[in-house]
Amino acid sequence: MLRPRIIPCLLIRNKGLVKTILFKDDRYIGDPINTVKIFNEKHVDELIAIDIDASVKNCEPDYAMIANLARECRMPLCYGGGIKTVEQALKIIGLGVEKVAISSAAIQNPSLIEKLAKEIGTQSVVVVLDVKKKFLARSYETYLLNGKKASGYDPADLAEEMEKRGAGEIVVNSIDHDGAMRGYDLELASLIRDRISLPLTILGGAGSLRDIENLIMKFGIIGAAAGSLFIYKGPTRGVLINYPKPEEKDAIVSRSLGRFADSGFGISSVSV
Repeated sequence: MLRPRIIPCLLIRNKGLVKTILFKDDRYIGDPINTVKIFNEKHVDELIAIDIDASVKNCEPDYAMIANLARECRMPLCYGGGIKTVEQALKIIGLGVEKVAISSAAIQNPSLIEKLAKEIGTQSVVVVLDVKKKFLARSYETYLLNGKKASGYDPADLAEEMEKRGAGEIVVNSIDHDGAMRGYDLELASLIRDRISLPLTILGGAGSLRDIENLIMKFGIIGAAAGSLFIYKGPTRGVLINYPKPEEKDAIVSRSLGRFADSGFGISSVSV
């Protein structure tokens, strides 16, 4: 049975683990490999690792680092950063990574999604949309190159196109909520959920387990991803790698799905 996933997201810069706020002011946290080892012991559902510099600097993916991450990781791993070709994706999958995440390259070259789906399978193709609300407007826009360049595209339109081209999952990352720890952008999540039927993961803003509960309660079977929540502890943001215990995670999911069903939509109505 498909269930919601609770997913830590690791941001990597210069081989180090960092955390950003609104895609800026990155803070060095430590060694990503050590972080993966800690998450192994905490029975994490899945892990996302993104090299936030690779596409901006037009660099080749760091295959040695990716191999180290995959070697240590005991849970499904999704890697993103600098992937522009099928050959690069195949090499990364060959290192033991389950999914590859494409962001700027997917928008600039949508046919890449079709090629990737054919070569590595739809289930292994993830499209990440970095999204920001337009100034003095209720609409949203998708950004390229780690939030540095506006694309001119509406994220819901892009998500729908990526599904048609063969993406297996969409990750929606809110620039406005990144690192703020004040809750997910549920309005943005709803806009995307209404337009696609494939698995959806929401990233950006989670500051407590209650935020994850609220997301699952509203959308049912969904991925709840977070960075700061699983790296920091307490209002002073002291570094402490954490994740809910298995019984705590099960309770969160059960409560949330129960409330989702009580809302009148019913679990069976969720397309995955």
